[in-house]
Formats: sequence, structure tokens, C-alpha cells
Amino acid sequence: MTSAFSNLSLAEPLARAVAEMGYESMTPIQAQAIPVVLTGKDVMGAAQTGTGKTAAFSLPLLQRLLKHENASTSPARHPVRALVLLPTRELADQVAQQVKLYAKYTHLRSAVVFGGMDMKPQTLELKKGVEVLVATPGRLLDHIEAKNAVLNQVEYVVLDEADRMLDIGFLPDLQRILSYLPKERTTLLFSATFSPEIKRLANSYLKDPVTIEVARPNETASTVEQHFYSVIDDDKRRALKQIVRQRGITQAFVFVNSKLGCARLARSLEREGLKTTALHGDKSQDERLKALAAFKSGEVDLLVATDVAARGLDIKDVPAVFNFDVPFNAEDYVHRIGRTGRAGASGLAVTFVSASDGRLVADLEKLLKKKIDLEAVEFEEDRPRGRINDGRRHWREEGEVGDPRDALDVTARSPRAPRPERPERSYSRPAPAPRDPFFDQPYEAPKADAPPAWESTAKPAGNRISANIKPKRKVAALFKAEPSTS
Repeated sequence: MTSAFSNLSLAEPLARAVAEMGYESMTPIQAQAIPVVLTGKDVMGAAQTGTGKTAAFSLPLLQRLLKHENASTSPARHPVRALVLLPTRELADQVAQQVKLYAKYTHLRSAVVFGGMDMKPQTLELKKGVEVLVATPGRLLDHIEAKNAVLNQVEYVVLDEADRMLDIGFLPDLQRILSYLPKERTTLLFSATFSPEIKRLANSYLKDPVTIEVARPNETASTVEQHFYSVIDDDKRRALKQIVRQRGITQAFVFVNSKLGCARLARSLEREGLKTTALHGDKSQDERLKALAAFKSGEVDLLVATDVAARGLDIKDVPAVFNFDVPFNAEDYVHRIGRTGRAGASGLAVTFVSASDGRLVADLEKLLKKKIDLEAVEFEEDRPRGRINDGRRHWREEGEVGDPRDALDVTARSPRAPRPERPERSYSRPAPAPRDPFFDQPYEAPKADAPPAWESTAKPAGNRISANIKPKRKVAALFKAEPSTS
């Protein structure tokens, strides 16, 4: 049972901002997490991506920070009081935008810092003073070491997409950052799953957290139609284009496993007439933001991305997700297809499986706890088109109904005059060559004392030399032999 935002008794500036954004009913994670965070308790929350986690921690934080708001221009009056850590640049930028929208009618300031961009503009923002700081771990440490960010007055820290941060290898950075924070604080940890690593992290830095789990770990949304097609690598692109055309898909995510594969696929699809852009780790931050903006505005049909974009991208109404490659990590499958079928809407998830993906599919079956049935792809251009010599002649001769496409080939031709009947030709097979009667005779063994055929035909010679040996020709001697002196 969902609750209305109006029941939360949010402060008027926050309630007005929420109403402007069109939010009326809370999602399950929001309905459970917001009241707990408002009490100041630590929270350990697990929810599928796209369930509204950003609002679940942002709104109660802003509500509790309103006691510190002031209109002063002095940076000293605006210390960092809430820190939100995220694994990727895209996520950090997205959450920062959401926080800014929620706080637009308050005097609370927010800023975002992430890598891939010049530090100077970020430093200027920090020097002005901010209450809410959204950051990626690596870039935040850079600012801490440069004395641009002071965290000794932080009251709230949020570890969002914590499982992803651990996968990337941010644990040492997280430990360093948390060591700069006051011991007395409220810590909120949100993760897609409660893996053993996440539980260890929670035990180390959370105090008696309230566990909130709104969906089973690694559960896929029931509104997503899932298909697995058996396709060789060379046919994946053809299959993608055909499904997009047949289904009338206007926009879709296409996930690949490598940065190189991502760039190549995007270029190939672009050459074939599809409006495509790529999103991967080798793109600059400016290029990434432009790619996302183009996709959100509808200028781009297909967003080809690596798993850097699989989590947290809040792009509404994406009708389809294509797994061009089966993900190496089975859990990433859940995050990938979580881009579609949000908020009760229907979605399509298509995965192309090649012959070398057997182990990955087996891992996926263990995670989903169900057998995956592979479907074959029948390409339209490979179907026979009803030519007279394509194997359908016997249908017509036997009075059966052939492929309806046959009629297209007939009707499309202009009418022709009937051909004059050709005179029937009589074909006679040539007479066989006469057989040698020798081969019709039965076999008879030769007599034991009979000489060989080659000797019996030779003329006898008195000197017992075979008639087949040619005698030497006598030549006159040019020199006489020396007389013997014996």
C-alpha cells in the first residue's frame, strides 16, 4: 500500500518542490525509508534500481538540515553537513540535479564533484560553502588533500550504490573518507543486494541500522518481457535491427561488455542509418553528459553503453533494453534490464546468446532460479520469396496452398502475351557402344608349364639370349690392341 507525500508533513518549501515535480504517491522504498531517516537512525536499504532511492534519502536529509539554513553569503555559515557518495560520474551528476530540484525553494546549497573535469570550477563552488556535497570517492579525496573540502561538521553520510563502489575497488577510498567524518553521525547505506561484503561494510560503519528490503535480491521486475535469442556473433547486429523494426521501438539501451565493442557497434549502427550514440569509460565527462542529454531529448534512438551506465541512470520511459553481450557478472543483468519496465510500465529485455556464452548463461540461471530457454531468430531476408524454382513447385502441382508471398511475385509483373506452344521434342537415348566379347568370357587359369606371354611371342635364339635384348652393333676398331709380351 502506497502512501501519499502529503502524509509526510514535509516543510512547505520541500512539499512545494515535490508537488511541482509531479510526485504524489511514494514508492515502497520511499514509504519505508523516509520516516526512519527523519528520526535520525542509520538505515541499510536494499531495493531495485529505479525505485526512487534518491528521494528516499534526499528529502528527509533536507528536512533535517532546514534548521541550519540561512541566507548569509559567508562560506563559514554553509559548512558541509551532508555527504552523498556514488560510484560513477553519471550517478553523481544525476543525484546532484535531483537534490538541487528538491532544495530549490530553500537556502540550502548543494554541489557535486567528480573526476574527468577540471578541479578549478569545483573548487570555486566548494569555497562558496555548501550544505550538501555529492561526490565520487576519488575526486573527493583530491579536494580533501587540497584543503578545498572540510568534513568535520558532517551530520549525514549516504553510501549509494554501495555494492557497485565495492566492485570498482573503492573500499580503501571509502575507508579514508569515513575516517575524516565525525563519529557521531547518521549513516545511510543503499545497495542493490546485501552481499557478504556489504554486510561487513555495514557492520563496520553503521550503528544499529534499520534494515529495509523492498524486493528480493536480484529479482527482476515482473513488468519486463524477457527474451533470450541464440545468435552467432556476426548476426547480432542484424537481429538487433530486425527486432527494433518489428517491434516499432523508438528508444533503447544497448549494453556491451567492452569499451572497444561499444564504440565499434555505435559506429556500425550509425552507418546503417540508426541515430546512435555511445557511452563508455573512454568518453570525456562532457561527451558523456552530451550523450545522455541527446538520449533524454529524443535526438538519439539507441544508447550503446557499457555497464558504467547500467546503474542509477534515471531515464524515464525507456521501452527496451538489449544485451548485445551477456554480462560477465550475472548481477549486472538485473541492473541492465532495470532500465526498462519502471514504475509499473511494461518493458522489453532482449539478450543475444552466442555459442561461447554457456557458462555466463548458467550463472544467470542460478541467479534467476529458472531455466533459460533460447529462441531462434528467423531473419526476414533469409526467407524464400516464392520463385518458381525455390522448392514450392510441388505444392502447386499437388494442389496445396503455397506461401502467400508467391502472389506478390505474380501480381507485380506486367501481363504478358501467352507464349506460343513449342513443338514437342522427341529425345532418344543413343545406342550403347558394342561390348568387347573378351570381357564376357569366363576366367580361365593359365597352364602351369606355359611360358609367359612376352616370352612365347619372342623368336628363339641360339645363343640363349632373350629375343627382347637388342644385340650390340659391331663397330670397326680404330686402334689395334697392343701385342702381348708374355
